[in-house]
Amino acid sequence: MDIELARTFLEIVSTGSFIRASERLNVSQTTVSARVRNLEQQLGRQLFVRHKGGASLTPAGEQFLRHAPMFVQLWQRTLHQVAVPPGRRAVLTVGSEVSLWQPLLLDWVQWIRRSMPDISLRVHVDVPQDLINQVASGLVDVAIMYAPQQRPGLRIDLLREEKLVLLTTNPDGRLQDGTDYVYMDWGPDFVLHHGMNFPDVVPDVFIDLGPLALNYVLGVGGSGYFRMSAVEPYIASGRLHLVRDAPQFSYPVYAVHSATADMSVVSPALGGLHTISGMKAG
Repeated sequence: MDIELARTFLEIVSTGSFIRASERLNVSQTTVSARVRNLEQQLGRQLFVRHKGGASLTPAGEQFLRHAPMFVQLWQRTLHQVAVPPGRRAVLTVGSEVSLWQPLLLDWVQWIRRSMPDISLRVHVDVPQDLINQVASGLVDVAIMYAPQQRPGLRIDLLREEKLVLLTTNPDGRLQDGTDYVYMDWGPDFVLHHGMNFPDVVPDVFIDLGPLALNYVLGVGGSGYFRMSAVEPYIASGRLHLVRDAPQFSYPVYAVHSATADMSVVSPALGGLHTISGMKAG
């Protein structure tokens, strides 16, 4: 099957319209319609019902939607693997959650570039759910994550134990009346332990991205829980202060890769990641 047929199908689903899909794909509406007819002929089923508001999926279309993204992703992955630049022996795709790119992912990418010069590198940053899906589908070879989902065919290695610490911009190292407290969502385990230790706290500001929450506190003042590795420079410079006697929470970091990955490439890269993680932990 022509990969453009699957891409066109997904674009129609995304936009809800043959017309908008043609605009996004920069082709004529006639071309889009012809591709859909071709795809429907190959599958022997009608995929869309067209109406004034656009297009909706038939039951057969809903079934095909379960497979089309994987088909496109597999093709893209194949292209990346085949299209190895001259002078390189393989392509390695690494990634991390958004909050882990600095400094861990950046340090790792620099290590790979120095230590594995014959490897072509792809670097990807994404949200946890999408990232784990990309590792499972083979789009990403190795990802750095917090609390990755256990899935068949994935291997998960502990890199290091992060600490979540309570910090404040108050030079006295004390919390104010609570109105300046920023609640950062660090996942289910943090929610549980935070609730046990602070049952009466009702945060005025709730943020679900660590770097955003940190920059907010640094910009306007306040307090919140942050990763020790991310805030050490601000503690050293006096911009942030540890809250005395506040509980600290464990927040482990993992490396995730497929059990079927090319270990001749992945193994040395993982070795470098463990080395860097150990240096950072120390």
